[in-house]
Amino acid sequence: MNISGYVLQIATVWYNLEARGYGKELSQVKYLVIYSSRTGNTEKIAMEIFETLPGKSKDIQRVEELRGEADTYFVGFWNDKGICGGDIMDFLGGLHGKQVALFGTCGMGEDRSYCRQVARRVAALIPEDNRYLGSFLCSGRMSPQVLERYRIMQRNQDSPHVRQMIQIYEEAMLHPDERDLKNARTFAREIVLEDEEGEQLWG
Repeated sequence: MNISGYVLQIATVWYNLEARGYGKELSQVKYLVIYSSRTGNTEKIAMEIFETLPGKSKDIQRVEELRGEADTYFVGFWNDKGICGGDIMDFLGGLHGKQVALFGTCGMGEDRSYCRQVARRVAALIPEDNRYLGSFLCSGRMSPQVLERYRIMQRNQDSPHVRQMIQIYEEAMLHPDERDLKNARTFAREIVLEDEEGEQLWG
Protein backbone atom coordinates (compact mmCIF):
# COMPACT_ATOMS: atom_id res chain seq x y z
CA MET A 1 0.00 0.00 0.00
CA ASN A 2 1.39 3.43 -0.94
CA ILE A 3 1.45 6.53 1.32
CA SER A 4 -1.78 7.93 -0.09
CA GLY A 5 -3.48 4.61 0.69
CA TYR A 6 -2.31 4.75 4.30
CA VAL A 7 -3.51 8.33 4.64
CA LEU A 8 -6.92 7.39 3.26
CA GLN A 9 -7.16 4.42 5.63
CA ILE A 10 -6.29 6.54 8.68
CA ALA A 11 -8.75 9.24 7.65
CA THR A 12 -11.51 6.63 7.30
CA VAL A 13 -10.81 5.18 10.76
CA TRP A 14 -10.83 8.65 12.35
CA TYR A 15 -14.09 9.54 10.59
CA ASN A 16 -15.72 6.39 11.96
CA LEU A 17 -14.49 7.15 15.48
CA GLU A 18 -15.80 10.70 15.31
CA ALA A 19 -19.16 9.42 14.10
CA ARG A 20 -19.36 7.33 17.27
CA GLY A 21 -18.53 10.29 19.48
CA TYR A 22 -14.85 9.62 20.14
CA GLY A 23 -12.56 12.59 20.36
CA LYS A 24 -15.32 14.89 21.51
CA GLU A 25 -15.65 16.39 24.96
CA LEU A 26 -18.32 14.85 27.15
CA SER A 27 -21.34 17.10 27.27
CA GLN A 28 -22.69 18.45 30.56
CA VAL A 29 -26.42 18.98 30.90
CA LYS A 30 -28.65 19.95 33.80
CA TYR A 31 -30.87 16.86 33.63
CA LEU A 32 -30.04 13.40 32.34
CA VAL A 33 -32.61 10.60 32.21
CA ILE A 34 -30.81 7.24 32.30
CA TYR A 35 -32.75 4.00 32.15
CA SER A 36 -32.72 0.25 31.64
CA SER A 37 -35.80 -1.32 30.07
CA ARG A 38 -36.46 -4.93 29.14
CA THR A 39 -40.09 -4.92 28.00
CA GLY A 40 -40.55 -1.21 27.25
CA ASN A 41 -42.34 -0.28 30.50
CA THR A 42 -39.50 1.72 32.03
CA GLU A 43 -38.70 3.31 28.68
CA LYS A 44 -42.27 4.64 28.48
CA ILE A 45 -41.93 6.26 31.93
CA ALA A 46 -38.47 7.58 31.03
CA MET A 47 -39.81 9.35 27.94
CA GLU A 48 -42.65 10.88 29.96
CA ILE A 49 -40.23 12.23 32.57
CA PHE A 50 -37.87 13.56 29.90
CA GLU A 51 -40.67 15.43 28.13
CA THR A 52 -41.75 16.98 31.44
CA LEU A 53 -38.31 18.33 32.36
CA PRO A 54 -37.96 22.06 31.63
CA GLY A 55 -35.55 23.78 29.27
CA LYS A 56 -33.18 22.40 26.66
CA SER A 57 -30.30 21.37 28.94
CA LYS A 58 -31.43 17.77 29.20
CA ASP A 59 -30.88 14.40 27.57
CA ILE A 60 -32.20 10.84 27.70
CA GLN A 61 -30.12 7.71 27.18
CA ARG A 62 -30.23 3.99 27.81
CA VAL A 63 -27.68 3.05 30.45
CA GLU A 64 -25.65 0.97 28.01
CA GLU A 65 -25.31 3.96 25.66
CA LEU A 66 -24.30 6.48 28.33
CA ARG A 67 -22.18 9.46 27.32
CA GLY A 68 -21.92 12.80 29.06
CA GLU A 69 -22.71 14.03 32.54
CA ALA A 70 -25.40 15.97 34.37
CA ASP A 71 -26.07 17.86 37.57
CA THR A 72 -29.25 15.87 38.24
CA TYR A 73 -29.94 12.28 37.20
CA PHE A 74 -33.28 10.54 36.82
CA VAL A 75 -32.34 6.85 36.92
CA GLY A 76 -34.88 4.29 35.72
CA PHE A 77 -34.93 0.53 36.26
CA TRP A 78 -37.19 -2.49 36.07
CA ASN A 79 -37.74 -4.58 39.17
CA ASP A 80 -35.57 -7.69 39.13
CA LYS A 81 -36.45 -9.88 42.12
CA GLY A 82 -36.82 -6.94 44.45
CA ILE A 83 -34.03 -4.71 43.18
CA CYS A 84 -32.65 -3.16 39.98
CA GLY A 85 -30.49 -4.98 37.43
CA GLY A 86 -26.71 -5.11 37.53
CA ASP A 87 -26.30 -2.40 34.88
CA ILE A 88 -28.12 0.16 37.04
CA MET A 89 -26.28 -1.06 40.16
CA ASP A 90 -22.96 -0.34 38.45
CA PHE A 91 -24.12 3.05 37.19
CA LEU A 92 -25.40 4.23 40.57
CA GLY A 93 -22.24 3.08 42.29
CA GLY A 94 -20.18 5.32 40.02
CA LEU A 95 -22.09 8.55 40.75
CA HIS A 96 -20.48 11.12 43.01
CA GLY A 97 -21.48 14.66 43.95
CA LYS A 98 -24.72 14.49 41.96
CA GLN A 99 -28.43 14.78 42.63
CA VAL A 100 -30.28 11.52 41.98
CA ALA A 101 -33.95 10.62 41.59
CA LEU A 102 -35.10 7.05 40.95
CA PHE A 103 -38.01 5.74 38.92
CA GLY A 104 -39.01 2.27 37.87
CA THR A 105 -41.64 -0.28 36.96
CA CYS A 106 -42.68 -3.36 38.83
CA GLY A 107 -45.06 -6.21 38.11
CA MET A 108 -46.46 -5.81 41.63
CA GLY A 109 -46.59 -2.04 41.31
CA GLU A 110 -50.05 -1.78 42.87
CA ASP A 111 -48.55 -3.07 46.14
CA ARG A 112 -47.23 0.24 47.49
CA SER A 113 -45.50 -1.37 50.46
CA TYR A 114 -43.54 -3.67 48.16
CA CYS A 115 -42.63 -0.75 45.88
CA ARG A 116 -41.29 1.20 48.86
CA GLN A 117 -39.12 -1.78 49.78
CA VAL A 118 -37.72 -1.97 46.26
CA ALA A 119 -37.04 1.77 46.18
CA ARG A 120 -35.21 1.61 49.53
CA ARG A 121 -32.99 -1.23 48.30
CA VAL A 122 -32.05 0.64 45.13
CA ALA A 123 -31.56 3.96 46.94
CA ALA A 124 -29.11 2.24 49.28
CA LEU A 125 -26.83 1.71 46.26
CA ILE A 126 -26.36 5.47 45.79
CA PRO A 127 -23.05 6.65 47.33
CA GLU A 128 -23.45 8.97 50.30
CA ASP A 129 -21.79 11.95 48.62
CA ASN A 130 -24.80 12.30 46.33
CA ARG A 131 -28.11 13.98 47.20
CA TYR A 132 -31.03 11.56 46.92
CA LEU A 133 -34.19 13.33 45.73
CA GLY A 134 -36.82 10.57 45.91
CA SER A 135 -38.40 7.78 43.89
CA PHE A 136 -41.41 6.84 41.77
CA LEU A 137 -42.46 3.28 40.97
CA CYS A 138 -45.52 2.11 39.10
CA SER A 139 -46.94 -1.12 37.78
CA GLY A 140 -45.73 -2.58 34.48
CA ARG A 141 -46.53 -5.60 32.38
CA MET A 142 -44.42 -8.70 32.96
CA SER A 143 -42.85 -10.97 30.38
CA PRO A 144 -44.82 -14.02 29.11
CA GLN A 145 -42.25 -16.29 30.79
CA VAL A 146 -43.53 -15.13 34.18
CA LEU A 147 -47.08 -16.22 33.36
CA GLU A 148 -45.81 -19.56 32.06
CA ARG A 149 -44.01 -20.12 35.37
CA TYR A 150 -47.21 -19.36 37.27
CA ARG A 151 -49.19 -21.74 35.03
CA ILE A 152 -46.71 -24.54 35.73
CA MET A 153 -47.02 -23.88 39.46
CA GLN A 154 -50.81 -23.97 39.13
CA ARG A 155 -50.72 -27.30 37.28
CA ASN A 156 -48.46 -28.82 39.91
CA GLN A 157 -50.35 -27.47 42.91
CA ASP A 158 -53.19 -25.02 42.55
CA SER A 159 -53.66 -22.64 45.47
CA PRO A 160 -55.19 -19.22 46.26
CA HIS A 161 -51.67 -17.75 46.29
CA VAL A 162 -50.90 -18.96 42.77
CA ARG A 163 -54.26 -17.72 41.48
CA GLN A 164 -53.55 -14.34 43.08
CA MET A 165 -50.17 -14.15 41.32
CA ILE A 166 -51.86 -14.88 37.98
CA GLN A 167 -54.43 -12.14 38.68
CA ILE A 168 -51.63 -9.67 39.49
CA TYR A 169 -49.94 -10.61 36.22
CA GLU A 170 -53.12 -10.02 34.22
CA GLU A 171 -53.78 -6.66 35.88
CA ALA A 172 -50.20 -5.54 35.27
CA MET A 173 -50.68 -6.12 31.53
CA LEU A 174 -52.65 -2.85 31.40
CA HIS A 175 -49.72 -0.80 32.75
CA PRO A 176 -48.15 1.67 32.56
CA ASP A 177 -51.48 3.35 31.89
CA GLU A 178 -52.44 7.02 31.59
CA ARG A 179 -52.69 7.38 35.36
CA ASP A 180 -49.14 6.05 35.72
CA LEU A 181 -47.89 8.50 33.09
CA LYS A 182 -49.65 11.38 34.82
CA ASN A 183 -48.07 10.39 38.14
CA ALA A 184 -44.67 10.22 36.46
CA ARG A 185 -45.10 13.77 35.16
CA THR A 186 -46.11 14.96 38.64
CA PHE A 187 -43.07 13.23 40.12
CA ALA A 188 -40.73 14.91 37.62
CA ARG A 189 -42.15 18.36 38.35
CA GLU A 190 -41.84 17.81 42.11
CA ILE A 191 -38.20 16.72 41.76
CA VAL A 192 -37.40 19.78 39.63
CA LEU A 193 -38.86 22.04 42.33
CA GLU A 194 -36.90 20.24 45.06
CA ASP A 195 -33.76 20.47 42.94
CA GLU A 196 -34.20 24.20 42.44
CA GLU A 197 -34.91 24.79 46.14
CA GLY A 198 -31.78 22.83 47.03
CA GLU A 199 -29.69 24.95 44.70
CA GLN A 200 -31.01 28.13 46.30
CA LEU A 201 -30.34 26.76 49.78
CA TRP A 202 -26.87 25.34 49.18
CA GLY A 203 -25.74 27.52 46.29
